[in-house]
Amino acid sequence: MRQIAIYGKGGIGKSTIASNLSAALSGMGYTVMQVGCDPKRDSTRILAGGRFIPAVLEEHREQLMVGKDEYAIKLDHIVFKSPGGIYLVEAGGPEPGVGCAGRGVLTALQILKDLKAFETYKIDVAIYDVLGDVVCGGFSMPIREGFAKEIYLICSGGFMSIYAANNIARAVQRLAKRGDTGLAGIICNSNGDEAFERAVIPEFAKKLGTSFVQFVPRSPVIQACEMEGRAVVEHSPGSKEAEIFRNLAKAIIENNSQVIPTPVNDLAELETMYRQHLVKR
Repeated sequence: MRQIAIYGKGGIGKSTIASNLSAALSGMGYTVMQVGCDPKRDSTRILAGGRFIPAVLEEHREQLMVGKDEYAIKLDHIVFKSPGGIYLVEAGGPEPGVGCAGRGVLTALQILKDLKAFETYKIDVAIYDVLGDVVCGGFSMPIREGFAKEIYLICSGGFMSIYAANNIARAVQRLAKRGDTGLAGIICNSNGDEAFERAVIPEFAKKLGTSFVQFVPRSPVIQACEMEGRAVVEHSPGSKEAEIFRNLAKAIIENNSQVIPTPVNDLAELETMYRQHLVKR
């Protein structure tokens, strides 16, 4: 089973990329499970027809309240099949103000593993959509505990998205030494400044020692599909945007490169790289 984690700054479009990637992989014939690893539990909304599905930790709390453990949870109460045939899971989070959200995500992932969800549904590709603004010990757990083997970073031309991606790369560098996990590449989800992004993001990828995988343009088609609660390859299969996501899926399936990244340790170096491309515009 391929285990792919999508990390990036909050609001950068991780869930859009993850959901459309899941749909494209499913269209290629793979059995896909997408796991939302964010307390907001909105990762799978596009695939679920615009609705929010129940979260694993909600079900877990209900079982604990009646004196039962995780083995009392039924898989069909936490795993939902989308109209397009993709298995959907939302980890959820702890009660507000109580506990660590990142460790809550780990609990949810461990429940899936203990209940043999991946074997039961014969999953070929698991996509983990992980919050990455702050790379705390909790949110690094999908990497640390071996759930995520291939890490893809999402960023745009905004400096803070590149800064966040560099911080995530630092965490991957530290944790990849413990096993076969590695950075597999960078995907650009454009904020609209395409010429600048097509220059600066590949250079950033080179600094990290990884590949630039795909450029996803800012598009009204993608935005309209989100509003409709549909993946692009399902809603607008003949569009150029759908072809972009199919190409992304193909590139990821064919990619067997997982590196220990070489993040930029000097913030001034990162800023200099960014400013050089600003001047060239």
